[in-house]
Amino acid sequence: MSTAAEPEAATTAVPQPQSPEKQLGSFEAAMKLFHARELRQARELFLQAAEGPERDVAHRAQLHAAMCNRRLEQATPDLRSAEDYYTYGVAQLNARNVAEARAHLEHALQLAPGADHIYYALALAQALGGDLAGAHENMKRAIELEPRNRIMARQDADFAPLANEPPFDVLLYPERKSW
Repeated sequence: MSTAAEPEAATTAVPQPQSPEKQLGSFEAAMKLFHARELRQARELFLQAAEGPERDVAHRAQLHAAMCNRRLEQATPDLRSAEDYYTYGVAQLNARNVAEARAHLEHALQLAPGADHIYYALALAQALGGDLAGAHENMKRAIELEPRNRIMARQDADFAPLANEPPFDVLLYPERKSW
């Protein structure tokens, strides 16, 4: 209950106009999130930037918000078999979504624990993600299951940086051992 001496409290806040600097800051932050594939957060910042006074920035923000929406609406693939998870994991690996690739490849390996090609792909995902110990163990298992994986890894450009690094050098080039 308010008295005549007390003004009534406002129930809604009046939005303050966004400055061009704040609009551009929102857009730049959204672009960083967009490139990091943090699409939900990016979309929110793009929508904020779309409300700003700079028409060019607002237009680009609207376009990027629409791209976020399209990417977020894309259907998740229906993965059922080890090969489905493997194929999707390799596609994610090729897109350099290493963490997602690794998760799908690990799931594929649970479904098919004797599949050398899954061990190979998982080793690559781990190597690209910086887990060299895990990559070594999975490559070792891939070679144990199928010795031709050693030759494939030698020729794989993604493994090239590791080929001469311990312990991969001994794994990929056992003939180089000095006795």
